[in-house]
Amino acid sequence: MANSQAAPAIASSARDEHQALIAGLAEFQCPSIIRSISQFAVTVGAYIAILAAMYGAWHLSIWLSLVLAVPAAGLVVRLFIIQHDCGHGAYFRSSRANAIVGSICSLATFTPYAVWRRHHAAHHVMWNNLDHRDTGVDIYSRCLTVAEFAALPPRRRFLYRLSRHPVLIHLLVPPMVFLLVYRLPFDTPKSWKRERRGVQFTNAALAVVFAGLILLLGWQRVVAVQLPVLAGASVVGVWLFSVQHRFEQSAWMRHADWSAFRAALHGCSYLRLPPILQWFTGNIGFHHIHHLLPRVPNYRLQACHEALLARQGTVATLNLLDGLRAPSFALWDEGRQLMVPFPRKTGSVLF
Repeated sequence: MANSQAAPAIASSARDEHQALIAGLAEFQCPSIIRSISQFAVTVGAYIAILAAMYGAWHLSIWLSLVLAVPAAGLVVRLFIIQHDCGHGAYFRSSRANAIVGSICSLATFTPYAVWRRHHAAHHVMWNNLDHRDTGVDIYSRCLTVAEFAALPPRRRFLYRLSRHPVLIHLLVPPMVFLLVYRLPFDTPKSWKRERRGVQFTNAALAVVFAGLILLLGWQRVVAVQLPVLAGASVVGVWLFSVQHRFEQSAWMRHADWSAFRAALHGCSYLRLPPILQWFTGNIGFHHIHHLLPRVPNYRLQACHEALLARQGTVATLNLLDGLRAPSFALWDEGRQLMVPFPRKTGSVLF
């Protein structure tokens, strides 16, 4: 009887501690209009300048143009993070300002703002929850358990492994998603009228922009410049978001044990990147902070992380090499409470 009475008291005490910790970090959720506007202006200006240089260099050297595609892709990733912040209402206090800036970013990211925002909201209510893995369309933040995988017939095991192969989902699929899938209101109910109109608006705006570029510069140059940029940005962007939920120490929980607090600090990572990569990726490596407090703008994530460490101690940390290895962790081992790779031999459940 004593134990049954103590358990709720312990749980209540833990909730109080979690709420107190979150309340102590609430100050970081306030966006600065000066920082938001200046970050957006600098990123857009740099992106346009590098694109102009790529178009200008195309006749001189296709290789020089491809070299410039690297920082251009990095700036598209940074614009995606700004769009992502707008979708969470974190970039400006005004929802209208968030919608305007987020929609402008979509012309560089090829991602319809309104529909992506709503789909992404589903990710934030189910990540690393084993009993709600089928919510939404995000395949990158859900997985099978070892037992579930072993129970599949051999053909389905093979197909599942193939569908989760890093080359497929991290190199081939991302460009197709951003170029083709996002052109359609995929998995969007007809009741989401504003979101469906948003897809059409984004497509129309992209058509106008690229029709003008093609008429001015020719389709060969436009394709040669824009395709490497979008492909590179999509690959890096998908990798950034996915590996911070699927690393070896990432914790997956049954619904009874799941809470946003536990999932943020134990199901997400801090991806420690070199300063230049941290800048291009808009601090999204502080992913544990983002899931703990989604309304913290990207330029306050590091300060919030440091404040959390002063109160909490340690968080799951990945370096760049850890992040590159993370896509190999594909299944959740409930017995060992670890993410593990697929078995080396088809049909085997031993690792």
